[in-house]
Amino acid sequence: MNATEFNTLFDKVIAEYHIIDTVDQTFSNPHDKTNLLNHLLYRKSWIDTVQWHYEDIIRLPDINPVEALTLKRKIDASNQDRTDMVEYIDSYYLDKYKDVTIQPNAKINTESPAWAIDRLSILALKIYHMREEATRSTASEKHRDNCQTKLNILLEQRNDLSTAIDDLLSDISQGKKYMKVYKQMKMYNDDELNPMLYKKK
Repeated sequence: MNATEFNTLFDKVIAEYHIIDTVDQTFSNPHDKTNLLNHLLYRKSWIDTVQWHYEDIIRLPDINPVEALTLKRKIDASNQDRTDMVEYIDSYYLDKYKDVTIQPNAKINTESPAWAIDRLSILALKIYHMREEATRSTASEKHRDNCQTKLNILLEQRNDLSTAIDDLLSDISQGKKYMKVYKQMKMYNDDELNPMLYKKK
């Protein structure tokens, strides 16, 4: 898959979410694990899309504090799921390119393919929702114009990032760059590493 295909998949996931448009809707992945990359990317994009809407809801000024705390826990869990999915995607690429001969002058990239793809997934959400605002009939003309300007920048950014991802994957496949993946090692979710948690034991 290339970045154009990533973008198409992400746009499809976001559109499918908005058919029902609620954070508690049932998730179903149309891609089984025989098509592993699509399976992972679809799941990743769904997690991102649900979390986007969690983040909208929790900013309601009149939200019930108990509901807000429950939602914060869901956001924390979603962040962990998102990180896990990125690491699964990187594992896919590590396996895919494991037999590539690394060239003597090969360099490492500032981020792994999956973390770059993660940014592409978030950009798809920004583009979808900025386009909504740029065309919202209840908004002022000034608001729509401002959002259209931002949308144009986001589309340019997606084009640039897509090119960079394709170049990175091409370089890795030819041994011009190599992958070295570090686990995120988040500490605050771990009751053995977060002092606020292990002191409660």
